[in-house]
Amino acid sequence: MTPRAAFEHEWALAAAARAQGQLDLAFRHLERAHVLGQRSTRLHVRSHLGMLAVGWQRRDGREVFGQLTRIVAAALFSRLWVPVGNTGGANVSAVKPMPVPPDLQAILDQDRR
Repeated sequence: MTPRAAFEHEWALAAAARAQGQLDLAFRHLERAHVLGQRSTRLHVRSHLGMLAVGWQRRDGREVFGQLTRIVAAALFSRLWVPVGNTGGANVSAVKPMPVPPDLQAILDQDRR
């Protein structure tokens, strides 16, 4: 599976969870999508837009503000540098690299070959 296909899969799971009101589960899928899409400006921004929507639904001002700033940064810097593995939520530093889950790392590694 390509990173883009895996991103779309996580995005679909997040949308289904949101539709059922399972916002924590939706956010977890968006975090996984974020890790997969960081190298693509379009996918990176899209993951943050999804997180913004969940933050809005939760009425979480910190998340909304954090996502607004991350959307701008993703649009401007995705091609230059990204903190690998960062999950993208406002609960973590926007510049902190994080471990990539093994299943996602396998997808990213396969794409590099």
